[in-house]
Amino acid sequence: MENKKVVLAFSGGLDTTYCVKYLAEDLGLEVYSAIVNTGGFSEEELKDIEQKAIELGVKEHVILDETNVFYEKCVRYLIAGNVLKNNTYPLSVSAERVFQAMAIGAYAKKIGAGHIAHGSTGAGNDQVRFDMTFHIMCPDVKIITPIRDMQLSREAEIEYLKGKGVIREWSKAKYSINKGLWGTSVGGAETLTSHEYLPEEAWPTQVTKTGEETVEIEFKEGHPVAINGESFENPVAAIQKLEEITAPYGVGRDIHVGDTIIGIKGRVGFEAAAPTLLIKAHHALEKHVLTKVQLNMKDPLANTYGSMVHEGQFLEPAMRDMEQYLASTQDKVNGKVKIYLAPYRFHIVGIESGNDLMSNKFGSYGEMNNTWSGDDVKGFSKIFGNQTSIYFKVNEEEA
Repeated sequence: MENKKVVLAFSGGLDTTYCVKYLAEDLGLEVYSAIVNTGGFSEEELKDIEQKAIELGVKEHVILDETNVFYEKCVRYLIAGNVLKNNTYPLSVSAERVFQAMAIGAYAKKIGAGHIAHGSTGAGNDQVRFDMTFHIMCPDVKIITPIRDMQLSREAEIEYLKGKGVIREWSKAKYSINKGLWGTSVGGAETLTSHEYLPEEAWPTQVTKTGEETVEIEFKEGHPVAINGESFENPVAAIQKLEEITAPYGVGRDIHVGDTIIGIKGRVGFEAAAPTLLIKAHHALEKHVLTKVQLNMKDPLANTYGSMVHEGQFLEPAMRDMEQYLASTQDKVNGKVKIYLAPYRFHIVGIESGNDLMSNKFGSYGEMNNTWSGDDVKGFSKIFGNQTSIYFKVNEEEA
């Protein structure tokens, strides 16, 4: 007998609403809808989505909260690696997709579903992130993607739903917004061009703070543990507090241009005040407490880690190897970082740390030293340049 259970990744929007009716009434499947929260939904939003699912007649609807899991298994390493894709993008939302897919896959296995469905089109990265994760986790489960498979237009979906008695206001918002713990992506007509910037009204968080202030972030072994002296047991709460303070300044906004998984260039706007400030503050602290070699080794590895996360390759075993190294570099990343804030701008003021290698016990750069003599430097300088000196002598060239 055919397994008729299908788990649908459900957001309550047009595409997934269409999927509910199509899967249940056209394919005769039992629809189990699930929404995965990775820090982007309020309680009210989750209740509204649940109500929509129930009204559509799903057999069961579940809310899978993966916010803390997302931090512990991914965000902590994005902070440890100071990951900014193409030196710009803190992987807002894209990093969360694999965790949403993994939660859906785990739920499908839990209830013994024979199918998994999602509302992706054939035009973006998410279809790859979802499909690839499902293939790895649930190789025997059939993936159904009605919007992609039938190349449906919005108009066709709306007409279909009208025929099923589902009448809603489906006027498309001018901008596509996807919110999560690690930032919010913003897509619109401007991001489909190469020369236009998003207007002020496109940003979900408007600039309401007009003054200036200094915010202090405290790190313990690389984790954010306190904001302005207020301690948090859970780093997620610290991130949310920092976002609350800093987002109204309009900081952490930008447009990311990069290579998509499917081989084309893409642009997406994002606002990520807390992630941007955390990464910049963490990096500033690391420059004080890590050695030159530690810093040099981390950069290429963190870049690889970030690219793999972005492309949905989180389950690749090498990711666990990189995480172990990134975690091992964080033992001494302890201290406080002060950041100056004003509308549309910020800068690092400085750091305080008991692990600061810039300690004046050993000297001050350009001023004085306590650990070597002038004669020591004379000998060191001659030896340090010895091979280059030999090169010019052997080849009888002038420097």
